[in-house]
Amino acid sequence: MAFRIGYRTIKTAVGTAASILIAQQLGLHNYASAGILTILCIQVTKRRSLRTSWDRFLACVLAMPFSALFFEGIAYHPIVIGVMLFFFIPLLVMLKARDGIVTSSVIILHIYMAQKISMANFLNELGVIIIGIGVALLINLYMPSADRKLRDYQHKLEENFKIILCELVRYLRTGDSDWGGKEITECAQLLEEAKALAFRDVENHLLRDENLYFHYFKMREKQFEILERVLPIVTSITRTVRQGKMVADFLEDLSENVHPGNTAHIYIDKLREMKKEFEEMELPKTREEFETRAALLQLVKEMNNYLIIKSSFKGMKTFMNERKKVEAK
Repeated sequence: MAFRIGYRTIKTAVGTAASILIAQQLGLHNYASAGILTILCIQVTKRRSLRTSWDRFLACVLAMPFSALFFEGIAYHPIVIGVMLFFFIPLLVMLKARDGIVTSSVIILHIYMAQKISMANFLNELGVIIIGIGVALLINLYMPSADRKLRDYQHKLEENFKIILCELVRYLRTGDSDWGGKEITECAQLLEEAKALAFRDVENHLLRDENLYFHYFKMREKQFEILERVLPIVTSITRTVRQGKMVADFLEDLSENVHPGNTAHIYIDKLREMKKEFEEMELPKTREEFETRAALLQLVKEMNNYLIIKSSFKGMKTFMNERKKVEAK
C-alpha cells in the first residue's frame, strides 16, 4: 500500500534529531526532552508554532520557581507534585498558556527526580527548553507555498460555475436537460477545502493578516448560494417565452466570462437594460405565461445579486498588485 510522507513529518524527524544532538553535545542532562519539545512545537502553520512555542516556554520557565517553592518549601514527595499542579495548571490557563501544561510537567518531574534545587539544574533545564523550542521555530520557518494549490481550486471552481450556467442556458432554451448536477456537490466541497487552505496560508504569514484567495473563495461561496437558489426557479419554468431566450443569451454570455477579474458592472448594466425591455413588453395573456415571466423576473433579480457580490470584490489582479506593493515596502 502506497503512502505519502508529508513535509511536517520530515521537519519533525529532522528537528527532533537535531535538538537531541545539540543538547547531548552540550552535555545537558535529560537531553532527550529537547526532542520532545521540538515534536510538540512543530505545528501546521508558522503562527500556530509561534504561539505554541511561547506558551511552552512560559510554562517551562514558570515551572522552575514553582518547583523550588513547593519541593524545597514542603518536601520531595508525589503528593506535593499533585498539590503543586493543583495551583500551577489554573495559573497557566489564566495566562492562556494551556499548551505548556504537558511540557512544564516534564520539567517539574526532572527537578523532582534530581531531588535538589541548584542554579546548575535550572540552567540545564533552561538549556533544554531553549534548544527544543528554538530548533522547532527554526525548522518551522519553512512552509511550502499554497499559491499553486489555491490557483488550482480557483480554476476548478470557475469551470464548475461555467458548467452550471451553461446548463441553466440549456434548460431555458430547450426545457429539457439530462444534467446530473455533480458540479453542485463538487463546488460545495471545493469551497470548503479552498477556504481551509487559504486560512492556513494566512497563518503562515506573520506580517500579513489577510489572504486574497480567502476573500475570493468567500465571494464565490456567496455566489454559489445564489446559484443553488436559482436552480429550482429555472426548473419551475415550463413554457418557452421570448423573455426566457433573452435571459438565456445573457447567462450564456456570463458563462463565457467567469474569471477572477471584476467586470460585474458591465453585466449589471446589461441586466438593467434587459429588465427595462421586459417592462416595455406587452402583458402576459395567460396564467401560465404570467407565472413563467414572474419566475424569469425572480431569476433576473437573483442574478443581479450574484453580480453585486462580484462587484464588491476588487479582482484577483488588483489584489496581487496591492500585495506586491505592501511586500516591497
